[in-house]
Amino acid sequence: MADIDVQLWEHASGSGAVCRKILAALPEWFGIEKAVEHYVEVAERSPTLIASLDGHDVGLMTVLSHSSYAAEVYLMAVLPAYHRRGPGRLFLGRAEDSLARAGVEFLQVKTLSPSHPSEAYEKTRAFYLSLGFRPLEEFPELWGAENPALQMIKSIEHPDDA
Repeated sequence: MADIDVQLWEHASGSGAVCRKILAALPEWFGIEKAVEHYVEVAERSPTLIASLDGHDVGLMTVLSHSSYAAEVYLMAVLPAYHRRGPGRLFLGRAEDSLARAGVEFLQVKTLSPSHPSEAYEKTRAFYLSLGFRPLEEFPELWGAENPALQMIKSIEHPDDA
């Protein structure tokens, strides 16, 4: 599939409604109502990047800073029709550029561990692997025994590193 020409919009806060709408279209990834409510709350109060195409929101990403050295892709969600068409790579490219300028060294993401079989999350892990993330540690109880978490991490390349 060809990449699409989405526009990325940065919102300092107030993205909860967009978050709720997009997550509702992704039940294979976001099927736990309590977790969805938490993501909506985080998107409502945190800086969030929205991808839009022809005036329609097709994805969002929230990156949280944990220290001057590390940040986390706390939430990334793209409507199914736009998977493998560019928004995810654009989100991460924008985030990495911004984090590199701020001197951040590491970007992490947590996703469902491969110890819990899921075709949807197998695709998610493959996406992050293709963009340079590497599995770091499994947390069997972080989200409960039925949803073991895998932490993946990536070193942020800085312009002076090249």
